[in-house]
Amino acid sequence: MTPSSLDATEDRLLGGRVRLRQPRQGLRAALDPVLLAAAVPARPGERVLEAGCGSGAAFLCLATRVPELQVLAVERDPALAALAAENAAANGLAGQVEVICSDVRDLRLARRLPRAAHAFANPPWWPGGTAPPEARRRAATHEDAASLADWVGFLAAALIPGGSLTLVLPAGRFDQALVAMVAAGFGAARLLPLWPRRGQAAKRVLLQGRLGRRDPARMEPGLILHGEGQGFTAEAEAVLRSAAPIG
Repeated sequence: MTPSSLDATEDRLLGGRVRLRQPRQGLRAALDPVLLAAAVPARPGERVLEAGCGSGAAFLCLATRVPELQVLAVERDPALAALAAENAAANGLAGQVEVICSDVRDLRLARRLPRAAHAFANPPWWPGGTAPPEARRRAATHEDAASLADWVGFLAAALIPGGSLTLVLPAGRFDQALVAMVAAGFGAARLLPLWPRRGQAAKRVLLQGRLGRRDPARMEPGLILHGEGQGFTAEAEAVLRSAAPIG
């Protein structure tokens, strides 16, 4: 299946700055990739790596916020990998983005890649089990053969010493992700809760670490997404609409 043959919609992120074609069916880009991209501490001209890029929402948001990045993106679904490359071109980023169709269990690939200063991912949410029948939605929500440790190990293998790894996760998995990160050599962990509303438990978190660092872990204040009404808080609006960074 080619990108042009996918039943896709054309959507906008970051207040219209990012054009995104994505499949009509399956898990669609919403808040998670935008928040993930906002937390990556990249600087202009650096190389970054995303695993499981899907149609490219996260790396497109990051490259829109931070100019002149060199982006490596890995996606195991051939049609989504091709669509991500097409989206990069549509956003004027073809010369900065390389999309590779591969699996995060391929450590040999990770070790052959040019070393990145920052790596990031929105890995599958839960271990295998009951999951939606639609293949692409299942791939995004439930682990198949690759575990959370596989995702962390792949990204670690492609990072420079001191490079950052940033994950967006369900709050119920941050402990497993932290264990995997420590095992892969990450320290200086930062946990940033994403509160749905003031006083409510976080459903999502951002977790970040630095390869080879030994600084103590810390909890950040977090980000409250929704205010008293139906809209976003001013802080969340700045991230979601105006490409402001988190942290």
